[in-house]
Amino acid sequence: MDNSHVRPYIQLSGELFEAVQKARIFSDSKHFVDMTPVGDPEDIKRMYQEEKDEPDFDLKEFVNRHFSGPSSSGEGVQIEQKASCRDHIRELWPSLFRSPDSGVKPGSTLLPLPKPYVVPGGRFREIYYWDSYFTAQGLNADGYPDMVLAMAENFRHLINTTGHIPNGNRAYYLSRSQPPFFAPMADMVVTLHGSEKIRSFLPAVEKEYMFWMDETGGTGRRSVKVETESGPVTLNRYWDDFPAPREESWYEDMKLAEDFPTDQREKLFRNIRAACESGWDFSSRWFADVMNLSSMETTNILPVDLNSLIWYMEEKLADWYRVEGETEKAQKYTRLAAIRKSAIQDLMWSDEKGFFFDYRIDEREMTDIWSLAAVYPLYFGMAEKYQAESVASHLENKFLKDGGLITTTVETGQQWDSPNGWAPLQWMAYKGLQRYGLNDLALTIRSRWMKLNKSVYLRTGKMVEKYNVEDLSKKGGGGEYPLQDGFGWSNGVYSALAIE
Repeated sequence: MDNSHVRPYIQLSGELFEAVQKARIFSDSKHFVDMTPVGDPEDIKRMYQEEKDEPDFDLKEFVNRHFSGPSSSGEGVQIEQKASCRDHIRELWPSLFRSPDSGVKPGSTLLPLPKPYVVPGGRFREIYYWDSYFTAQGLNADGYPDMVLAMAENFRHLINTTGHIPNGNRAYYLSRSQPPFFAPMADMVVTLHGSEKIRSFLPAVEKEYMFWMDETGGTGRRSVKVETESGPVTLNRYWDDFPAPREESWYEDMKLAEDFPTDQREKLFRNIRAACESGWDFSSRWFADVMNLSSMETTNILPVDLNSLIWYMEEKLADWYRVEGETEKAQKYTRLAAIRKSAIQDLMWSDEKGFFFDYRIDEREMTDIWSLAAVYPLYFGMAEKYQAESVASHLENKFLKDGGLITTTVETGQQWDSPNGWAPLQWMAYKGLQRYGLNDLALTIRSRWMKLNKSVYLRTGKMVEKYNVEDLSKKGGGGEYPLQDGFGWSNGVYSALAIE
């Protein structure tokens, strides 16, 4: 993909865009890309060229004169503090709901959605792909099954109009996706709204599968052929089709690339964007040098979480085609799921360590990063019982802290490493352990996480994006932006755990 997905937008590329990002006139790089031009962008470009060299030219004043919105980034929704987290979440939901995008202004980077949806909060003013699955758990718990359906229908709309589900419904996210939770979300809709929904979602699930398998674009992007004990197998990695600085983090990416030779920058930018597709932006999982962000090698890694998700997609396609009476297709996906499961067991399970790890493609070996990605095979039921028990033992001994589970066992300053804990991974660990009857540890994780959420809420009046699970007196930290409150998946997981 070239830059055709951003070229039509004056706030995503070109001289004015770069000037705004270099000048740091907004503290958050995402602010400008979420603004909307007031008037014809070509006229704005012309006026910029005429005015920019004048002695009293004020870039921020120019931008505020010719662009509108968004509200100040980082500001959470202000509501009166309640007696409990659950009461707070119930009152907060409507303020995070958005109506169908029927009146998007010309030049806006927002990709219109036909149904209502939920945003995470703070600087995240649009829908986010994998966040939505965990938000949906809480929406269901709090009595909003129709919103769960609407969000899944929006994702189906994006698949049918763009060929995949972008990272979020913004033009600058079109070159990448996020962990493919559409099949689990569609299955949730079928559970809530009846098996007749299978027919309306099955084609979109298959179309998303084709996207990840590179059947709708060039080869060797998100699918990679690797050798296993049983022969060559195609597995998947995270990717991005546009190897350039992220529009929403242009300044940060350019700063990181300063010391890189020009001919190596595209590879760096692609690896940064691929890490964003993973949802774990950023983590030692993606670093060749565990402490060095600039050593990112995301596209050299076959992640255990992504391949577990695509295994589940294959399983679900097989199940649903069987229900629909399409036996040949059901057999096809059953066979593909079996091949993938065998490959994951071969390449990503360590008998020696008793844990699942990501796999490095070029080196033909597992990484040595202990991460909560290992709970995905448990959550989706792909692990053997002995594997689940071994993973549980390591979770208890290496990951369990006073506030729940750390994300990895190393502290790098990145937000997807220790000491941070994240709601989606607590949920997946809890449910995955329960699936294998490992209830004591599951309940301990649930109890500690909810207690931490509650204590932070009573202290601050907020549900936040991530939490410090090691030092309960400190905030979650790391990353490219301040700690956000709102917050979609933290709300969702808390409400879902509350009714367990």
